[in-house]
Amino acid sequence: MNPSPSVADSPYAWMRLVVSLAITALSGVGMYAAAVALPAIQAEFGADRSGASLPYAALMIGFGLGGILMGRLSDRFGVMVPVLVGATGLSLGFLVAGNAGSLWQFALANGVLIGMLGASAGFAPLVADTSLWFNRRRGIAVAICASGNYLAGAVWPPILQHYFDTVGWRTTFTGVGLFCFASIVPLAFLLRRRPPMLTASESAATTKPIGVSRPALLRLLCVAGVACCVAMAMPQVHIVAYCGDLGFAAARGAEMLSVMLGFGIVSRLLSGLICDRIGGLRTLLLGSGLQAVALTLFLPFDSLASLYIVSAMFGLFQGGIVPSYAIIVREYFPASEAGAKVGLVIMCTLLGMALGGWMSGLVFDLTGSYRAAFLNGIAWNALNLCIAFFLLHRSLPPPQTARKRA
Repeated sequence: MNPSPSVADSPYAWMRLVVSLAITALSGVGMYAAAVALPAIQAEFGADRSGASLPYAALMIGFGLGGILMGRLSDRFGVMVPVLVGATGLSLGFLVAGNAGSLWQFALANGVLIGMLGASAGFAPLVADTSLWFNRRRGIAVAICASGNYLAGAVWPPILQHYFDTVGWRTTFTGVGLFCFASIVPLAFLLRRRPPMLTASESAATTKPIGVSRPALLRLLCVAGVACCVAMAMPQVHIVAYCGDLGFAAARGAEMLSVMLGFGIVSRLLSGLICDRIGGLRTLLLGSGLQAVALTLFLPFDSLASLYIVSAMFGLFQGGIVPSYAIIVREYFPASEAGAKVGLVIMCTLLGMALGGWMSGLVFDLTGSYRAAFLNGIAWNALNLCIAFFLLHRSLPPPQTARKRA
Protein backbone atom coordinates (compact mmCIF):
# COMPACT_ATOMS: atom_id res chain seq x y z
CA MET A 1 0.00 0.00 0.00
CA ASN A 2 1.86 3.00 -1.30
CA PRO A 3 0.33 5.92 -3.14
CA SER A 4 0.95 6.05 -6.85
CA PRO A 5 2.35 9.32 -8.24
CA SER A 6 -1.17 10.35 -9.26
CA VAL A 7 -2.48 10.33 -5.67
CA ALA A 8 0.63 10.94 -3.57
CA ASP A 9 0.65 14.46 -2.09
CA SER A 10 -2.55 15.20 -4.07
CA PRO A 11 -5.43 17.46 -2.96
CA TYR A 12 -7.32 14.31 -1.99
CA ALA A 13 -4.41 13.23 0.23
CA TRP A 14 -4.43 16.63 1.95
CA MET A 15 -8.20 16.37 2.44
CA ARG A 16 -7.69 13.02 4.16
CA LEU A 17 -5.05 14.63 6.35
CA VAL A 18 -7.48 17.34 7.50
CA VAL A 19 -10.08 14.68 8.33
CA SER A 20 -7.48 12.58 10.18
CA LEU A 21 -6.37 15.59 12.20
CA ALA A 22 -9.98 16.30 13.19
CA ILE A 23 -10.53 12.68 14.27
CA THR A 24 -7.28 12.66 16.24
CA ALA A 25 -8.25 15.86 18.06
CA LEU A 26 -11.77 14.57 18.81
CA SER A 27 -10.58 11.14 19.96
CA GLY A 28 -7.95 12.80 22.12
CA VAL A 29 -10.60 13.63 24.71
CA GLY A 30 -10.13 10.06 25.90
CA MET A 31 -6.52 10.80 26.87
CA TYR A 32 -7.37 13.77 29.10
CA ALA A 33 -10.83 13.20 30.60
CA ALA A 34 -9.69 10.90 33.41
CA ALA A 35 -6.87 13.26 34.37
CA VAL A 36 -9.12 16.33 34.46
CA ALA A 37 -11.77 14.39 36.40
CA LEU A 38 -9.27 13.06 38.97
CA PRO A 39 -10.34 15.34 41.88
CA ALA A 40 -14.02 14.68 41.20
CA ILE A 41 -13.42 10.93 40.97
CA GLN A 42 -11.45 10.95 44.20
CA ALA A 43 -14.28 12.74 46.00
CA GLU A 44 -17.02 10.64 44.39
CA PHE A 45 -15.58 7.26 45.33
CA GLY A 46 -13.72 8.24 48.51
CA ALA A 47 -10.37 7.10 47.10
CA ASP A 48 -6.87 8.29 47.92
CA ARG A 49 -4.78 10.06 45.28
CA SER A 50 -3.01 6.93 44.06
CA GLY A 51 -6.31 5.05 43.78
CA ALA A 52 -7.92 7.90 41.86
CA SER A 53 -4.93 7.82 39.48
CA LEU A 54 -5.55 4.18 38.49
CA PRO A 55 -8.13 4.99 35.78
CA TYR A 56 -5.55 7.13 33.97
CA ALA A 57 -2.93 4.38 34.25
CA ALA A 58 -5.44 1.85 32.89
CA LEU A 59 -6.28 4.26 30.07
CA MET A 60 -2.64 4.62 28.97
CA ILE A 61 -2.01 0.87 29.07
CA GLY A 62 -5.19 0.22 27.09
CA PHE A 63 -4.30 2.99 24.64
CA GLY A 64 -0.94 1.40 23.96
CA LEU A 65 -2.22 -2.16 23.54
CA GLY A 66 -5.13 -0.95 21.43
CA GLY A 67 -2.75 0.77 19.03
CA ILE A 68 -1.40 -2.61 17.92
CA LEU A 69 -4.89 -4.08 17.47
CA MET A 70 -6.16 -1.06 15.57
CA GLY A 71 -3.02 -0.99 13.45
CA ARG A 72 -3.59 -4.58 12.35
CA LEU A 73 -7.22 -3.81 11.51
CA SER A 74 -6.06 -0.85 9.46
CA ASP A 75 -3.51 -2.93 7.54
CA ARG A 76 -6.13 -5.52 6.68
CA PHE A 77 -9.35 -3.57 6.15
CA GLY A 78 -8.34 0.06 5.76
CA VAL A 79 -8.34 2.83 8.33
CA MET A 80 -12.09 3.46 8.20
CA VAL A 81 -12.81 0.21 10.08
CA PRO A 82 -10.69 0.91 13.20
CA VAL A 83 -11.95 4.50 13.30
CA LEU A 84 -15.56 3.26 13.34
CA VAL A 85 -14.65 0.73 16.05
CA GLY A 86 -12.92 3.52 17.96
CA ALA A 87 -15.91 5.86 17.74
CA THR A 88 -18.14 3.12 19.12
CA GLY A 89 -15.71 2.14 21.89
CA LEU A 90 -15.11 5.76 22.87
CA SER A 91 -18.82 6.50 23.02
CA LEU A 92 -19.69 3.38 25.02
CA GLY A 93 -16.71 3.99 27.31
CA PHE A 94 -17.82 7.49 28.28
CA LEU A 95 -21.41 6.34 28.76
CA VAL A 96 -20.33 3.42 30.99
CA ALA A 97 -17.82 5.56 32.91
CA GLY A 98 -20.42 8.25 33.46
CA ASN A 99 -22.69 5.70 35.09
CA ALA A 100 -20.02 3.75 36.99
CA GLY A 101 -21.00 2.71 40.49
CA SER A 102 -17.47 2.09 41.76
CA LEU A 103 -13.89 3.11 41.09
CA TRP A 104 -12.98 -0.22 39.54
CA GLN A 105 -15.88 0.06 37.08
CA PHE A 106 -14.72 3.56 36.15
CA ALA A 107 -11.13 2.32 35.70
CA LEU A 108 -12.25 -0.67 33.60
CA ALA A 109 -14.32 1.58 31.33
CA ASN A 110 -11.29 3.84 30.84
CA GLY A 111 -8.83 1.03 30.21
CA VAL A 112 -10.86 -1.25 27.93
CA LEU A 113 -13.49 0.91 26.22
CA ILE A 114 -12.08 4.45 26.18
CA GLY A 115 -8.40 3.45 25.90
CA MET A 116 -8.01 0.13 24.10
CA LEU A 117 -11.13 0.12 21.90
CA GLY A 118 -11.66 3.87 21.62
CA ALA A 119 -8.95 6.53 21.70
CA SER A 120 -6.26 4.17 20.37
CA ALA A 121 -8.01 4.12 16.98
CA GLY A 122 -7.62 7.88 16.76
CA PHE A 123 -3.83 8.03 16.74
CA ALA A 124 -1.46 5.29 15.51
CA PRO A 125 -3.69 3.96 12.67
CA LEU A 126 -4.30 7.48 11.37
CA VAL A 127 -0.62 8.38 11.57
CA ALA A 128 0.28 5.20 9.66
CA ASP A 129 -2.48 5.76 7.08
CA THR A 130 -1.35 9.34 6.52
CA SER A 131 2.16 8.10 5.74
CA LEU A 132 0.73 5.94 2.95
CA TRP A 133 -0.74 8.91 1.07
CA PHE A 134 2.39 11.07 0.95
CA ASN A 135 5.83 10.71 -0.55
CA ARG A 136 7.44 14.12 -1.02
CA ARG A 137 5.67 15.72 1.97
CA ARG A 138 5.40 12.64 4.17
CA GLY A 139 7.26 14.16 7.14
CA ILE A 140 5.12 17.28 7.52
CA ALA A 141 1.92 15.31 6.81
CA VAL A 142 2.64 12.79 9.58
CA ALA A 143 3.62 15.63 11.92
CA ILE A 144 0.34 17.45 11.29
CA CYS A 145 -1.68 14.30 11.98
CA ALA A 146 0.32 13.52 15.13
CA SER A 147 -0.28 17.07 16.40
CA GLY A 148 -3.92 16.17 16.94
CA ASN A 149 -3.36 14.74 20.41
CA TYR A 150 -1.50 17.89 21.50
CA LEU A 151 -4.32 19.96 20.03
CA ALA A 152 -6.75 17.87 22.06
CA GLY A 153 -4.68 18.59 25.15
CA ALA A 154 -5.00 22.31 24.54
CA VAL A 155 -8.74 22.31 23.76
CA TRP A 156 -10.47 19.57 25.76
CA PRO A 157 -9.37 20.13 29.41
CA PRO A 158 -10.92 23.62 29.81
CA ILE A 159 -14.12 22.44 28.09
CA LEU A 160 -14.37 19.40 30.35
CA GLN A 161 -13.64 21.42 33.49
CA HIS A 162 -16.31 23.97 32.57
CA TYR A 163 -18.98 21.29 32.30
CA PHE A 164 -17.72 19.43 35.37
CA ASP A 165 -18.31 22.64 37.33
CA THR A 166 -21.72 23.38 35.80
CA VAL A 167 -23.47 20.04 35.23
CA GLY A 168 -21.23 17.51 36.99
CA TRP A 169 -18.75 14.95 35.72
CA ARG A 170 -21.30 12.17 35.14
CA THR A 171 -23.50 14.26 32.84
CA THR A 172 -20.40 15.58 31.10
CA PHE A 173 -19.10 12.07 30.41
CA THR A 174 -22.46 11.06 28.97
CA GLY A 175 -22.55 14.12 26.74
CA VAL A 176 -18.99 13.57 25.53
CA GLY A 177 -19.80 9.97 24.63
CA LEU A 178 -22.76 10.98 22.49
CA PHE A 179 -20.82 13.85 20.90
CA CYS A 180 -17.87 11.63 19.95
CA PHE A 181 -20.08 9.10 18.19
CA ALA A 182 -22.05 11.77 16.33
CA SER A 183 -18.93 13.62 15.16
CA ILE A 184 -16.40 10.86 14.45
CA VAL A 185 -18.60 8.37 12.56
CA PRO A 186 -19.41 10.74 9.64
CA LEU A 187 -15.74 11.67 9.38
CA ALA A 188 -14.74 8.00 9.26
CA PHE A 189 -16.68 7.44 6.05
CA LEU A 190 -14.58 10.12 4.36
CA LEU A 191 -11.61 7.76 4.80
CA ARG A 192 -13.21 4.71 3.18
CA ARG A 193 -10.95 4.85 0.09
CA ARG A 194 -7.84 2.69 0.45
CA PRO A 195 -4.39 3.44 -0.98
CA PRO A 196 -3.51 1.63 -4.23
CA MET A 197 -2.11 -1.82 -3.60
CA LEU A 198 1.45 -2.78 -4.50
CA THR A 199 2.78 -6.26 -5.13
CA ALA A 200 5.03 -7.72 -2.46
CA SER A 201 8.16 -7.00 -4.52
CA GLU A 202 7.09 -3.41 -5.22
CA SER A 203 6.26 -2.84 -1.56
CA ALA A 204 9.65 -4.13 -0.46
CA ALA A 205 11.36 -2.02 -3.11
CA THR A 206 10.03 1.16 -1.51
CA THR A 207 12.00 0.52 1.69
CA LYS A 208 15.55 1.71 2.37
CA PRO A 209 18.38 -0.70 3.20
CA ILE A 210 19.85 -0.73 6.71
CA GLY A 211 22.62 -2.77 8.25
CA VAL A 212 20.45 -4.63 10.76
CA SER A 213 17.64 -7.13 10.31
CA ARG A 214 14.11 -5.81 10.38
CA PRO A 215 13.20 -7.71 13.59
CA ALA A 216 16.30 -6.23 15.27
CA LEU A 217 15.41 -2.78 13.95
CA LEU A 218 11.89 -3.08 15.34
CA ARG A 219 13.19 -4.17 18.75
CA LEU A 220 15.62 -1.26 18.86
CA LEU A 221 12.88 1.21 17.92
CA CYS A 222 10.70 -0.18 20.71
CA VAL A 223 13.49 0.24 23.27
CA ALA A 224 14.20 3.72 21.93
CA GLY A 225 10.49 4.58 22.25
CA VAL A 226 10.44 3.53 25.90
CA ALA A 227 13.68 5.37 26.66
CA CYS A 228 12.80 8.71 25.08
CA CYS A 229 9.40 8.80 26.77
CA VAL A 230 10.68 7.85 30.22
CA ALA A 231 12.78 11.00 29.88
CA MET A 232 9.88 12.97 28.36
CA ALA A 233 7.54 12.04 31.21
CA MET A 234 9.69 13.62 33.94
CA PRO A 235 8.73 17.25 33.29
CA GLN A 236 5.35 16.54 31.68
CA VAL A 237 4.00 14.50 34.58
CA HIS A 238 5.76 16.21 37.49
CA ILE A 239 6.13 19.87 36.54
CA VAL A 240 3.16 20.91 38.71
CA ALA A 241 4.48 19.05 41.76
CA TYR A 242 8.00 20.34 41.07
CA CYS A 243 6.74 23.93 41.09
CA GLY A 244 4.97 23.28 44.38
CA ASP A 245 8.21 22.01 45.94
CA LEU A 246 9.94 25.19 44.79
CA GLY A 247 7.29 27.30 46.51
CA PHE A 248 5.33 28.34 43.42
CA ALA A 249 1.55 28.00 43.06
CA ALA A 250 0.25 24.87 41.37
CA ALA A 251 -1.43 27.09 38.77
CA ARG A 252 2.02 28.18 37.59
CA GLY A 253 2.97 24.56 37.01
CA ALA A 254 -0.25 23.97 35.07
CA GLU A 255 0.59 26.98 32.91
CA MET A 256 4.05 25.57 32.25
CA LEU A 257 2.50 22.27 31.17
CA SER A 258 0.22 24.17 28.81
CA VAL A 259 3.25 25.99 27.43
CA MET A 260 4.98 22.65 26.83
CA LEU A 261 2.01 21.24 24.91
CA GLY A 262 1.57 24.42 22.90
CA PHE A 263 5.20 24.51 21.83
CA GLY A 264 4.95 20.75 21.25
CA ILE A 265 2.56 21.45 18.36
CA VAL A 266 5.08 23.88 16.87
CA SER A 267 7.81 21.30 17.38
CA ARG A 268 5.91 18.58 15.58
CA LEU A 269 5.24 20.79 12.57
CA LEU A 270 8.84 22.00 12.37
CA SER A 271 10.20 18.47 12.78
CA GLY A 272 7.95 17.32 9.95
CA LEU A 273 9.51 19.89 7.62
CA ILE A 274 12.97 18.87 8.81
CA CYS A 275 12.15 15.18 8.37
CA ASP A 276 11.24 15.72 4.72
CA ARG A 277 14.77 17.03 4.19
CA ILE A 278 16.95 14.77 6.33
CA GLY A 279 14.88 11.63 6.99
CA GLY A 280 13.45 9.94 10.06
CA LEU A 281 16.63 8.68 11.75
CA ARG A 282 18.42 12.03 11.59
CA THR A 283 15.29 13.77 12.88
CA LEU A 284 15.10 11.31 15.79
CA LEU A 285 18.75 11.92 16.64
CA LEU A 286 18.28 15.69 16.45
CA GLY A 287 15.13 15.67 18.60
CA SER A 288 16.63 13.33 21.17
CA GLY A 289 19.76 15.45 21.49
CA LEU A 290 17.79 18.65 21.91
CA GLN A 291 15.50 17.01 24.48
CA ALA A 292 18.58 16.05 26.49
CA VAL A 293 19.72 19.68 26.41
CA ALA A 294 16.34 20.91 27.69
CA LEU A 295 16.23 18.29 30.45
CA THR A 296 19.69 19.32 31.59
CA LEU A 297 18.64 22.98 31.73
CA PHE A 298 16.03 22.12 34.39
CA LEU A 299 18.89 21.37 36.81
CA PRO A 300 20.58 24.79 37.17
CA PHE A 301 17.56 27.02 36.48
CA ASP A 302 14.71 26.96 39.00
CA SER A 303 13.40 30.53 39.13
CA LEU A 304 9.84 31.10 37.94
CA ALA A 305 10.79 32.99 34.77
CA SER A 306 13.53 30.52 33.82
CA LEU A 307 11.18 27.55 34.32
CA TYR A 308 8.69 29.06 31.86
CA ILE A 309 11.50 29.49 29.34
CA VAL A 310 12.93 26.00 29.84
CA SER A 311 9.41 24.49 29.67
CA ALA A 312 8.87 26.22 26.33
CA MET A 313 12.24 24.95 25.11
CA PHE A 314 11.42 21.43 26.25
CA GLY A 315 8.13 21.46 24.34
CA LEU A 316 9.81 22.93 21.27
CA PHE A 317 12.58 20.31 21.32
CA GLN A 318 10.73 17.07 22.11
CA GLY A 319 7.47 17.27 20.15
CA GLY A 320 8.93 15.79 16.96
CA ILE A 321 10.46 12.66 18.46
CA VAL A 322 7.40 10.39 18.45
CA PRO A 323 6.29 11.19 14.84
CA SER A 324 9.82 10.43 13.63
CA TYR A 325 9.27 6.76 14.58
CA ALA A 326 6.37 6.56 12.12
CA ILE A 327 8.60 7.95 9.37
CA ILE A 328 11.37 5.47 10.21
CA VAL A 329 8.89 2.58 10.01
CA ARG A 330 7.72 3.77 6.59
CA GLU A 331 11.30 4.13 5.38
CA TYR A 332 12.59 0.72 6.48
CA PHE A 333 9.53 -1.59 6.54
CA PRO A 334 7.11 -2.63 3.78
CA ALA A 335 4.12 -0.30 3.47
CA SER A 336 1.71 -3.20 4.06
CA GLU A 337 3.06 -3.51 7.63
CA ALA A 338 2.86 0.19 8.51
CA GLY A 339 -0.21 0.08 10.76
CA ALA A 340 0.90 -2.76 13.00
CA LYS A 341 4.53 -1.64 13.25
CA VAL A 342 3.68 2.00 13.99
CA GLY A 343 1.12 0.83 16.55
CA LEU A 344 3.73 -1.32 18.32
CA VAL A 345 6.31 1.46 18.54
CA ILE A 346 3.70 3.99 19.67
CA MET A 347 2.62 1.51 22.36
CA CYS A 348 6.21 1.45 23.63
CA THR A 349 6.31 5.25 23.81
CA LEU A 350 3.13 5.21 25.89
CA LEU A 351 4.59 2.55 28.18
CA GLY A 352 7.62 4.80 28.49
CA MET A 353 5.41 7.70 29.55
CA ALA A 354 3.68 5.53 32.17
CA LEU A 355 6.99 4.10 33.41
CA GLY A 356 8.67 7.51 33.46
CA GLY A 357 5.88 9.16 35.42
CA TRP A 358 5.91 6.40 38.05
CA MET A 359 9.70 6.09 38.17
CA SER A 360 10.21 9.83 38.64
CA GLY A 361 7.83 9.75 41.59
CA LEU A 362 9.66 6.74 43.04
CA VAL A 363 13.05 8.45 42.71
CA PHE A 364 11.62 11.52 44.40
CA ASP A 365 10.23 9.40 47.27
CA LEU A 366 13.64 7.76 47.74
CA THR A 367 15.74 10.93 47.55
CA GLY A 368 13.36 13.71 48.57
CA SER A 369 14.40 15.73 45.53
CA TYR A 370 13.52 15.97 41.86
CA ARG A 371 17.17 16.54 40.96
CA ALA A 372 17.85 12.80 40.94
CA ALA A 373 14.66 12.27 38.92
CA PHE A 374 15.89 14.69 36.26
CA LEU A 375 19.24 12.88 36.18
CA ASN A 376 17.37 9.59 35.77
CA GLY A 377 15.50 11.06 32.80
CA ILE A 378 18.74 12.29 31.26
CA ALA A 379 20.21 8.78 31.55
CA TRP A 380 17.25 7.25 29.73
CA ASN A 381 17.55 9.98 27.10
CA ALA A 382 21.19 8.99 26.62
CA LEU A 383 20.06 5.42 25.85
CA ASN A 384 17.72 6.77 23.18
CA LEU A 385 20.55 8.85 21.73
CA CYS A 386 22.82 5.82 21.53
CA ILE A 387 20.20 3.76 19.68
CA ALA A 388 19.47 6.60 17.24
CA PHE A 389 23.19 7.12 16.55
CA PHE A 390 23.77 3.37 16.09
CA LEU A 391 20.88 3.01 13.63
CA LEU A 392 21.93 6.09 11.68
CA HIS A 393 25.47 4.75 11.45
CA ARG A 394 24.23 1.36 10.20
CA SER A 395 22.01 3.05 7.61
CA LEU A 396 24.91 4.91 5.98
CA PRO A 397 26.54 3.27 2.93
CA PRO A 398 30.15 2.07 3.30
CA PRO A 399 32.74 4.66 2.29
CA GLN A 400 33.64 2.73 -0.87
CA THR A 401 30.00 2.63 -1.97
CA ALA A 402 29.55 6.30 -1.21
CA ARG A 403 32.61 7.18 -3.36
CA LYS A 404 31.35 5.05 -6.25
CA ARG A 405 27.95 6.79 -6.15
CA ALA A 406 29.67 10.15 -6.14
